[in-house]
Amino acid sequence: MSKGGEKRVALSVAGWRARTIRCLAVLGVCGGLVSCNSDPSEGTGEGDRGAGETVTILGTLTGNGEDKLMAAIAPFTEATGIEVIYEGTDAFTTLIAIRVDAGDTPDIALFPQPGLMLEFAQRGDLIPQDRATLASAYGADWLDLASVDGEVYGVWMRADVKSLVWYNPQAFAAAGYRLPTSWDELTTLSEQMIADGNTPWCLGMESGAATGWVGTDWGEEILLRQAGPAVYDDWVNHEIPFNDPAVEAALETFGEIVRDEAQVRGGPTGAISIPFGDAPAPLFSEPPGCYLHRQASFINDFLPSGLIPEETVDVFALPGMSGEPPPVLVGGIVYAQFNDSPAATALMKHLASVEAHTRWANEGYISPHTEVGLEAYPDVLIRNQAAVLKEAAVIRFDGSDLMPGAVGTGTFWTGMVDYVGGAEAATVLAEIEASWPASE
Repeated sequence: MSKGGEKRVALSVAGWRARTIRCLAVLGVCGGLVSCNSDPSEGTGEGDRGAGETVTILGTLTGNGEDKLMAAIAPFTEATGIEVIYEGTDAFTTLIAIRVDAGDTPDIALFPQPGLMLEFAQRGDLIPQDRATLASAYGADWLDLASVDGEVYGVWMRADVKSLVWYNPQAFAAAGYRLPTSWDELTTLSEQMIADGNTPWCLGMESGAATGWVGTDWGEEILLRQAGPAVYDDWVNHEIPFNDPAVEAALETFGEIVRDEAQVRGGPTGAISIPFGDAPAPLFSEPPGCYLHRQASFINDFLPSGLIPEETVDVFALPGMSGEPPPVLVGGIVYAQFNDSPAATALMKHLASVEAHTRWANEGYISPHTEVGLEAYPDVLIRNQAAVLKEAAVIRFDGSDLMPGAVGTGTFWTGMVDYVGGAEAATVLAEIEASWPASE
């Protein structure tokens, strides 16, 4: 499973293959996402506006997600006459590799995380996008996450904000609790809750074959805050070993919470066995079974019905540890272009536009596009989540999704279960380090 349904760093590349793209004069592709040479005698003119041309997209979104995607693409087809054919699949990772190897690539692919996309960029399969143009739409952190050797290959569709703490404002007010703005205040608040006979945290790690990913998120959040972004980046890139002392310290900080029967509802046994989607429900029971739940924005789909934003449910940013504004851990979905047709190039430009992103925001997707205002979101709860992202000074992608699969979706997941269950931090981390592929 891909963390919440769509589950990523820097990869070196010897060089990228330069491509010359013919432009559609009517769409103004030249000077857009991909540099190109204009030829008025080629491409789509004002009369046919691209009629009869098609662009294919392969991605992970299905059902309601596919409907939202196509609703944002509809204005592009209306304006250009170019038909967009989308294929959604639960087997994306396998299928995209098969199709690329067979020479049957889609024009554009919608990747659930950037790691796999950058592997194709490293092989020379993708068309680089123009960083200067994209810089007006995305912050530097987002561009770097979709880059190889400084060349940008991805256009971001949406963000999953992970560094959120969910709570019930009515329950907080009734108990006299105040929102913490630092990790020390968060620790003090937890101690106060325990003294009052309450349980601070709800936490569930069960997720079928993906059980454990919730624990990896916790570890990454703490490492990013405790050791800082530079150490976090080195760890993700395996420039320091997985069992570096900073990582062990972060894991033990997590253990102070999750392995404490008083801190977590159900204790460590409950943390391992409670399905992640069920975990936040006790926030809203009477009396509350817990008061805090750290989870990504996609948990909104699992909350009980009938909650009232800012009255019975809200979020705040997981506090930082250094006195600086807290960093924000994210996941996300990113487009990349395989084929250099003018129609596909034009669509990539549309997918980075404020128009497309505003439509996604209207549907409740959190957009990383800098020009999408908070007013674009359909309710105050989603606006508050988007505000955490918009106000972030430092953004980092989910580390496990950027690691080799044997680690990021393998030993890291199982190792977190072992640790919460009582294994020593040093032993768990050493076993994960030993599993890192030698070629990486």
